[in-house]
Amino acid sequence: MNQPKHASHPAPVQCTSRHAAGHAAAVDTRKALLMTRKILVTSALPYANGAIHLGHLVEYIQTDIWTRFQKLRGHECWHVCADDTHGTPIMLRAEAEGITPEQLIERVHAEHSRDFAGFHVAFDNYYTTHSDETRHYSEDIFGKLRAAGLIEVRAIEQYYDPVKRMFLPDRFIKGECPKCGTPDQYGDACESCGAAYAPTDLKNPYSAVSGAPPVLKSSDHFFFKLSDPRCQAFLRQWTQQEERLQPEAANKLQEWLGAPGENKLTDWDISRDAPYFGFEIPDESGKGTGKYFYVWLDAPIGYMGSFSNFCTKKGLDFDEFWGKDSKTELYHFIGKDILYFHALFWPAELEHAGYRTPTKVFAHGFLTVDGAKMSKSRGTFISAESYLAQGLNPEWLRYYFAAKLNGTMEDIDLNLGDFSLRVNSDLVGKYINIASRSANFISKHFDGKLLDEHFADRFRLALPDLEFAADEIAGYYEARDFGRAIRRIMALADQVNQYVDHHQPWKLAKHGGKERELHVVCTALVNAFRLLTLYLKPVLPKLAQRAEEFLNIAPLHWRDAGHLLPPAHLINDYEHLMQRIDPKQIDALVAANRESLEPAAVSRQGPAVAAASVPPLPAAIDPHSPQRHAQHQQHTTPSPQPSPARGEEVSGGAFAPVIGMDDFGKVDLRIVRIADAQHVEGADKLIRLTLDLGGETRNVFAGIKSAYDPAQLIGRLTVMVANLAPRKMKFGLSEGMVLAASDAEGKSAGLFLLSPDSGAQPGMRVK
Repeated sequence: MNQPKHASHPAPVQCTSRHAAGHAAAVDTRKALLMTRKILVTSALPYANGAIHLGHLVEYIQTDIWTRFQKLRGHECWHVCADDTHGTPIMLRAEAEGITPEQLIERVHAEHSRDFAGFHVAFDNYYTTHSDETRHYSEDIFGKLRAAGLIEVRAIEQYYDPVKRMFLPDRFIKGECPKCGTPDQYGDACESCGAAYAPTDLKNPYSAVSGAPPVLKSSDHFFFKLSDPRCQAFLRQWTQQEERLQPEAANKLQEWLGAPGENKLTDWDISRDAPYFGFEIPDESGKGTGKYFYVWLDAPIGYMGSFSNFCTKKGLDFDEFWGKDSKTELYHFIGKDILYFHALFWPAELEHAGYRTPTKVFAHGFLTVDGAKMSKSRGTFISAESYLAQGLNPEWLRYYFAAKLNGTMEDIDLNLGDFSLRVNSDLVGKYINIASRSANFISKHFDGKLLDEHFADRFRLALPDLEFAADEIAGYYEARDFGRAIRRIMALADQVNQYVDHHQPWKLAKHGGKERELHVVCTALVNAFRLLTLYLKPVLPKLAQRAEEFLNIAPLHWRDAGHLLPPAHLINDYEHLMQRIDPKQIDALVAANRESLEPAAVSRQGPAVAAASVPPLPAAIDPHSPQRHAQHQQHTTPSPQPSPARGEEVSGGAFAPVIGMDDFGKVDLRIVRIADAQHVEGADKLIRLTLDLGGETRNVFAGIKSAYDPAQLIGRLTVMVANLAPRKMKFGLSEGMVLAASDAEGKSAGLFLLSPDSGAQPGMRVK
């Protein structure tokens, strides 16, 4: 049968070449991608006293995409997680609700499981740290560390609530500031004058739990000797080998470790006194001592507990993955706020208890919404449940997050306007459009069958990049550079849509004698859609499943990129695969989250710009940390009733008294560049900033640790009060203030450093 010349060789579309970086990534990772691997992946454990929100989902979606990709490659890859269920906040919340801690964590486990399933996060095992398995490995590791001489008992003196009969963490103690006398200040810092102090320095202290005056009481605590030379020597070697950490994380760990010959590591208090919800520490004879493992000890051990539970179900060998000589791969996905625990405490514990250490630790940044931390008052503190309840497709969010993630510790932003535009343009306008513009012609004109001849050469001539991009895209997925993978896939979709526009199948269908050419074009489009579906499958698993049903094929695997659909393959009738986002859905989502939350209680009024050297007060649960158990960092427990920070604007309230230009003129505001930013040892909220004023530098302690990672501040321009009298603090001399805006709720989550416009230079005066 004679065919039109044009139909035999559809005109190729001009294609862009592969990026050099992408090609290098494909070459560098090809060997690892092709070999059969055994992989265990964990996500950080969400704390069991709060709902899953969109900030959490950054991590769980990222991890799920990576593990789905590994499984598509044919590797044995398991993804486990668990609820982090122990600690004082769990105990107090259960008590406030009139239920047992066990009842609380069981309910929250069901809620978390529901939310993760709603966003297609497919854990192989989602368990709980309140389990026999986690208890076993906690006691085992503790016993082995004690036998190695790395556990020490020391007496410490703490405030004790005689009514509640419990020792009080700093944030559960309030009183008058010893410096300025302001009442109702917390036990570690004053929100009025910014002074930092010990709880014992407070005047007229009282318990934030019962209101009773606390008493000082001594108690023996167990410490893990992280300062031991054996731990330091191991960690110096471990943190720098085999690219276990991202470069920025490795640099941060070297800062925490100190210079060679310097030991900056401090021992870690790993016990808490009763009453406490957790695992009781056994004594030498196996009897209870009244001491409990601090939640941060058993939380990462929960990875082992969850996997042990999974091994029992599946008949797997636990030691093959966790034994000292294990050859399998172990990866932890975490937020950057818990890097210290996962890259110092955790590997040191495992090493000296005789277990394997992680192959790599992948840290990621936080989520902002419309350029700012999530806000209840603006309706952008969005829970996973509310997103789904408004009828928004979870794969819209999976795609948007994937397009933003690049394998680094950078924060990502959910811009709600861009979210709608990107999903509608990319997924519907580019990808789905390919199927919708070809399938109906196949069904109507060719009884649902593709071209009845081998088509590979013709396809590669028309769309040369589609098949050959598989290794490049795989390299991006392997490196967790999902944003680059998405850009490459959408560039391929653009090429396919150019092919559509060039051949215009709707016109071919109208003209007699063009049937063969129409069949060629539509067969090419269906095959292109299949390949794009494969490349997007780790990100869009449910959409891919529906596409596979439409294409009438078995579930796609990565090896399927090497061939096309067979001749005369029968596809099913096309049904629309995805709707566009309606802007009204976004408006309804924001309104629902704003209206469902009660206004925050406030007690003072002031201007909208606050001096950021005042340590901000943390919320009961930091809403921007991707890990709920990050609230257990260091030795503090969050306050159940945080007060607003000094100087913040109260919604609907009055501003500070009017001042004249003479008064304002006394304040010397200067542009500064943050030359360096460091954690302050022993301070939960302060960051030490070295500020460049364009010829001189100043040292400033800023209470912004809850809102910013020091590593992300270096090089940034901001504004400081340059003529403020220096103030002697516990940690050194502070020579000014940097300025920040705070939200109407007065929570640390609403703290934003001021940033001057581009072109401003250090030393310029702000007038």
